[in-house]
Amino acid sequence: MFENIKSRFKKPKKQTKPAPAKPKQTEKDIANKKGEPYVAILGMEVDQENLHQGSFELDWNDKFVSNLVRAGYQGESDADIVDQWFQTVCRHIVMETYDQYDAMNHESYVHTRDLGNGRKEIS
Repeated sequence: MFENIKSRFKKPKKQTKPAPAKPKQTEKDIANKKGEPYVAILGMEVDQENLHQGSFELDWNDKFVSNLVRAGYQGESDADIVDQWFQTVCRHIVMETYDQYDAMNHESYVHTRDLGNGRKEIS
């Protein structure tokens, strides 16, 4: 009974609004703040009817594009410049994979022939 009476005379607690949450900074925001280049793959789609066809969605910042321009990439838009770079990266991956495949599936091009007296011919 006394608890009921006490509760009626208690001062109400102040209602405080929670501080608004700070928006989380993305990796791109952090790179921009530091003045660093940024590029990332946001997504990838594959054509389910033709698995050899697909596309990538890329995101980048101005610093990344300016680095590409300094490296010699050209285009009418930032998207064209980044697309050229991405095609170059993909081309290098294909060539590296082909070189590894080629090296593993062919006989060595180095031939050794014993000439006698402890000598060998290597061609």
